[in-house]
Amino acid sequence: MTTTDHSSQATTIEADPQLPLIRMTRDFRATPAQLVRAHTDPEIFARWVGPHSVSTRIDHWDARTGGSYRYVNVRGDEEHAFHGCFHEVSDHRLVQTFTCEGYPEGVSLDTMTFEELGGGVTRMHAQSLVDSIEGRDAMLASGMEVGVDEGYATLDALLADGAV
Repeated sequence: MTTTDHSSQATTIEADPQLPLIRMTRDFRATPAQLVRAHTDPEIFARWVGPHSVSTRIDHWDARTGGSYRYVNVRGDEEHAFHGCFHEVSDHRLVQTFTCEGYPEGVSLDTMTFEELGGGVTRMHAQSLVDSIEGRDAMLASGMEVGVDEGYATLDALLADGAV
């Protein structure tokens, strides 16, 4: 098992060598409701997702059980689009698919749960199940940790400022 701590807020990214699965764990100074909102409200999501070097345009967003989404990360003239379906949206759990349109065979099934730890802290547990070990390794090699670390640092700032 590989564990990487990339940020001062301790985002842990783990990949089991036997499974095509990525697990992430991170603590936030927030309630579960704030974190669900940050992941389902398109205006808030676009403000924090991804690395600092991109802006995010929401093309379609229907964050409800059975809904779907599509957004585009923009860096200069370069665009990377992502889409998927929301399979479950509840007050403590989100289940959705995720596809990078440049790699349509690389669909992942993503599950997030939000665990209240007390003292105003919530732990996010996230996992992404992909179709193969090679697909998992490609996702890890894509630079996802930069987007995760920088995006969640921006979310921390939004939470601290009361924007979520």
